Amino acid sequence: MKFDLHTHHQRCGHAEGNIREYIDEAVKLGLECIGISDHSPFFGEEADHFKPWVAMAKSEFQSYVEEVLQLKKEYEGKIHVLLGVESDYFPEHEALYRDVYRHYPFDYIIGSVHVSNGYDLFNRKRWERITEQQAIIEKETYYQLIKMSAESQMFDVLGHIDALKGFYPEIAHLKTEAVDDALKVIAESGSVIEVNTSGKTKDCGGWYPSMDLLERAKFYGVEVTFGSDAHQPARVADDWLKVKQTLKELGYQEWCIFQYRQKRKLAL
Repeated sequence: MKFDLHTHHQRCGHAEGNIREYIDEAVKLGLECIGISDHSPFFGEEADHFKPWVAMAKSEFQSYVEEVLQLKKEYEGKIHVLLGVESDYFPEHEALYRDVYRHYPFDYIIGSVHVSNGYDLFNRKRWERITEQQAIIEKETYYQLIKMSAESQMFDVLGHIDALKGFYPEIAHLKTEAVDDALKVIAESGSVIEVNTSGKTKDCGGWYPSMDLLERAKFYGVEVTFGSDAHQPARVADDWLKVKQTLKELGYQEWCIFQYRQKRKLAL
């Protein structure tokens, strides 16, 4: 089955195109399953539309869900459309996010860390004049949040688990036990990590996670899925076949999709 579980659209403020365009592209490419997973609103903020260049407004969330569900019905027989969301993980707002999500019929939820130590993940300024020791501390903080997101059991998929390297590729080579600690917890939690091909659009190039991290994930028994993290319809399923082949070479035999929060394993 050809699928893509991670796509965005114009509601988030930094993607192009509407949901229908992403589904039509998936149909054109022969996908059997397309997941719509735009950025969740900032539910813990007072403003309705906090950081409109990052995520949709709280007042848009209901219409987002309704649109995906309507398109799911419309495209039945052509392609399976899955209702997802990419959720930020903020430990201090965990209960709030959990309560919001329980009211909606999601097929899956991607949990992603986009903010650590008070900085947005892709803020280039956080790396200016940073020392190696400071970078290690940043990495350890980030992976502590990844670990906590797995422990929360809120998420089916953990998004781009080494995206901290996006605009600071060197951080991928800095060693810390925090990475392996997080992978162990992810495996124990039953959460799935995505092979996210959007890293090729950042300074780091390549995918999230990198090959060495994927190998370590395999060693600890972490399960995987695929997501392009497309912010333009043309990137739907980007590198899907290459990812499939690479996972086989690393020894993976299965990857996962979801329906109504239930994991389904597919042979590679």
